[in-house]
Amino acid sequence: MDGASKPGLRNLITDVPGLKVGNSHDNFIKTGSTVLVGDAPFTASVHVMGGAPGTRETDLLAPDKTIDQIDALVLSGGSAFGLDACSGVMDGLRRMGRGFPVGLMRIPIVPGAIIFDLINGGNKAWDKNPYHELGRKALSNASHNFSIGTVGAGTGALAAMQKGGLGSASVVLANGYTIGALVVANPIGSVTCENGKHFWAAPFEVNGEFGGRGVNTDPTKLEQAHSPKENAMKVFGTEISNTTIAIIATDAPLSKPQCHRLAVTAHDGMARAIVPSHTPLDGDLIFGVSTSKGIVDHEIFRDLGAAAAVCLSRAIARGVYEATAQENDILPTYKSSQANI
Repeated sequence: MDGASKPGLRNLITDVPGLKVGNSHDNFIKTGSTVLVGDAPFTASVHVMGGAPGTRETDLLAPDKTIDQIDALVLSGGSAFGLDACSGVMDGLRRMGRGFPVGLMRIPIVPGAIIFDLINGGNKAWDKNPYHELGRKALSNASHNFSIGTVGAGTGALAAMQKGGLGSASVVLANGYTIGALVVANPIGSVTCENGKHFWAAPFEVNGEFGGRGVNTDPTKLEQAHSPKENAMKVFGTEISNTTIAIIATDAPLSKPQCHRLAVTAHDGMARAIVPSHTPLDGDLIFGVSTSKGIVDHEIFRDLGAAAAVCLSRAIARGVYEATAQENDILPTYKSSQANI
């Protein structure tokens, strides 16, 4: 990190002015939902690089589509069931009088994405889809301060060797703009080297934010780790149990095409923190968000993109590092696995 750059006050995406995050979860089901909402509508786009995405209303976010600004973004567990969390957020925003005006109506624009967490030790025998209510509660919990780890959409997340989780990080650049990342890490790949001790994102760590273990120095321990997650999923006859979904936000004034390019660039951070990433069995995607209208020049945008990738790498590692143990877990947490090293 540039010596003039530093994490924001909270080291969360909400260090970007005008943004709040809310979480809700059910530890019995082992799942949850997370919402990013703005004090006002914000500009957004998206870029998908995984082979198995699950999304709602992301077509609207293409640079050539009419809608420029949206009201909220939802990250959720639950696979296709979890997309209903967006409906819960829409209902809550409508009661607030938020939304795109169409005649006498207002329609909240709430794109979303999901991870697969249906096989993680939780009880999924619900009679009614729980995600509408989880989305509604997440919106009502929206705040500048929120927890990371085994919360919200990260509640049921699993990485290759240990539990995944909800992660966030921020950086304030020398030019005064802030970049923030919010991510649900649930990859088929590993966030740690083969020895399970060192995070792939270690070169970007700030102030020991994910344990301060440093970088791997053993040249024989550079491969992707053997995956307990993959073995666990095969017991249930499936490998489709993955996906890392993220949001990169900034207060720099970006156009919709620039938000798209910011998301594209931030995928570098996913690839640095997860090995492998963007596989056919992951639905890896990133939303790019700007809370200010306008456009920055190429030099400033270059710095924003570089910072976004680093910030996302840090957020992924933080989400896994902060995961906590729950009843009926099928994988250990990072911290518990380190206790035996």
